[in-house]
Amino acid sequence: MARQYWKGGNMLYPVPAVMVSCQREGERPNIITVAWAGTVCTNPPMLSISVRPERYSYDIIKETKEFVVNLTTKDLTYATDYCGVRSGKDVDKFKEMNLTPSESKHIKAPGIMESPVNIECKVVAVEELGSHHLFLAKVEGVSVDEQYMDEVGKFHLNDIGLVAYSHGEYFLLGEKLGKFGYSVRKNNQQPQGKQGEKKKDKGFQQNTRKQRTKKQKRK
Repeated sequence: MARQYWKGGNMLYPVPAVMVSCQREGERPNIITVAWAGTVCTNPPMLSISVRPERYSYDIIKETKEFVVNLTTKDLTYATDYCGVRSGKDVDKFKEMNLTPSESKHIKAPGIMESPVNIECKVVAVEELGSHHLFLAKVEGVSVDEQYMDEVGKFHLNDIGLVAYSHGEYFLLGEKLGKFGYSVRKNNQQPQGKQGEKKKDKGFQQNTRKQRTKKQKRK
């Protein structure tokens, strides 16, 4: 099988497409879309985001030392792209995209109400790497949208249409192929795809439909 060899470049895909919200005290909140984001530690919980120094949000995050990582869904894809190509110096992204700032519990920067998960972070270090500077941060708290929880309190994160970014394009997470550790469990089977998945919890489906109906009525 033939292969081509290129010079070094970042081809680690797919990656999460997230909206990062930040705010200086007394100023309007801003959103920057980040693809270079990732988990770096479990205990204590830590993550990182990488931002170009010339971006409007860079100075805000560096000065306030805090930000919120907001997971994105299919319904937020348009806003995710917009917040990545427009500058907060010129537009109010919350207003333009009809997004709602949500109060954070541990930091001053707001989250995005329409996001299913808001991850509140405090910066512990900044690494000036080159084109991007890496903000290493500790996760101070997480808030989730209750509409994605079922009757027994399980949060259905993988059933809400999360979005990934790969080589310049956005993708909806799709077919489940397996569960962590399934390859070494006794009586394990090859992944069966969508036909082999268990049906979603009825309580979760009903709750989601009710929430969507309420949202449509409000609109």
